[in-house]
Amino acid sequence: MEISSFQSYLIILFIVLVIISIFVFRQFLRTRKEELNLVKFEQKGLNSLTKASELYEFGSIQIKKRLYTEASKTFLKAVESYDNESDEAKAIIENALGFSYAAQNEFKKAIKHYNSAIKSLPGYTVALNNLASAQQRLLEYDLAYATYKKVLIIDPNNKTAIKKSKELEKRNNYTPFKGIKDKGF
Repeated sequence: MEISSFQSYLIILFIVLVIISIFVFRQFLRTRKEELNLVKFEQKGLNSLTKASELYEFGSIQIKKRLYTEASKTFLKAVESYDNESDEAKAIIENALGFSYAAQNEFKKAIKHYNSAIKSLPGYTVALNNLASAQQRLLEYDLAYATYKKVLIIDPNNKTAIKKSKELEKRNNYTPFKGIKDKGF
């Protein structure tokens, strides 16, 4: 039995729809899980959470839901209670707090927390990239370029640092055209 072009089209369409359905269903399950976790943490209340790991998880969910001011409060509480945590955990929490401030366009506060993250974990390239991005947003291009160069020393293949440092090099080496003045309008 031969398959006509119409039948092959329907088979291909069916396969594509099944694949798309699988991806949509997976995303639905992931979103539902985040929503359930958010509701669980909100029902507990911020004051009942005492462990830095719980607070970090709650703040991360808030960031995913773009609740940046609430995430900042949650991460600030996590900073207050992370004395027993490792340096890596402290750096991750500080970086997340900086990210939530940067999302609110409070770049000076963000820089403060990115620097704290780097102080806890000097080779933390994510915090260094975030720091450079915040410096760039504050128009501190030379500092941002130097920070991206630090990232490239630690991780020479860091795509973000490579791209952004090239952009800043182009920006710093820009010279306006100084051609013949009598041409044009």
